[in-house]
Amino acid sequence: MAMGRQYWQGNASLQFYRSGGRTIHQGGCTAPLKLSRAVTYGSTCELSLLHTAGGLVGGDVLHVNCQLAPHSRALLTSVAAQKIYGSVGRSRLQPEGVWAQQRLTFQVEDGAWLGWFPQETVVFANGLLQQEQRVELKGSGAWLGVEVVRLGRTTADETIGRGCWRSRLELWRGQRLLLGDPMALNGASRQRLHGLAGQPVVGMLNWAGGSQLDAAALDACRQARGDLSGEMEAGVIHDDGGDLLCCRYRGDSTQAARCWFVRIWTLIHQWRGEPPPVLPRVWPLQDALLPPVPIQAWSAL
Repeated sequence: MAMGRQYWQGNASLQFYRSGGRTIHQGGCTAPLKLSRAVTYGSTCELSLLHTAGGLVGGDVLHVNCQLAPHSRALLTSVAAQKIYGSVGRSRLQPEGVWAQQRLTFQVEDGAWLGWFPQETVVFANGLLQQEQRVELKGSGAWLGVEVVRLGRTTADETIGRGCWRSRLELWRGQRLLLGDPMALNGASRQRLHGLAGQPVVGMLNWAGGSQLDAAALDACRQARGDLSGEMEAGVIHDDGGDLLCCRYRGDSTQAARCWFVRIWTLIHQWRGEPPPVLPRVWPLQDALLPPVPIQAWSAL
């Protein structure tokens, strides 16, 4: 890490509104973040974030703030995988490394639905990432949050080394904290039986949709794994304002994790009596995840 380096301070501020049966957006980004052209399926606005710097280095900070007005529907994703470059041992002044940071804040009003489903995060050897995520739901607001993380570029026989991926999620409905989920993964936790048990990939899906989930719903999530590699489990946190579905993956394949989560995403649409989801156009290998859904299958929800 060179002395005098100017760290990136990227911001994305987005607002979504329901207008004429569709969801429209306004707001913008500062470098290195950039927005791709929005696409609408039914009443859902799909928007993709591009990180033009190609990855995060220690000291970089990204902040994404997203607000959904009542009854709007949005899907936020990323154009490519997020890369976290090595920081530990790169500077004689700071040999312990410098953390890159990502802060996500989502505010979802009554009757709105936000999907946060970026492509995977890859933490290179000796990379450090601190992520803070806060989700605020009001009324019957719904949120689907998905994250897949790979520790080290395993295809190159690389481990995370002295790096660490650290994250804290807070999910609120009104004044009630539905989920507080702190997590820290490094080389030691990757090897622990109650950590990743030697596996390089971890994935999380959380769904708060304002509805009650029964044992049959959980069984459907578990059966959706099919022949995918890795270990997968689903559970429910019960709440009077609607249950919270929590699904976790650990294994060796980001593709398997994303495929399982897409299948659960499809189940959620089925439970809500909605057409199957349309996969983001920027995702690679779509055919391996889910057969493409024709736009004609969407109604003006």
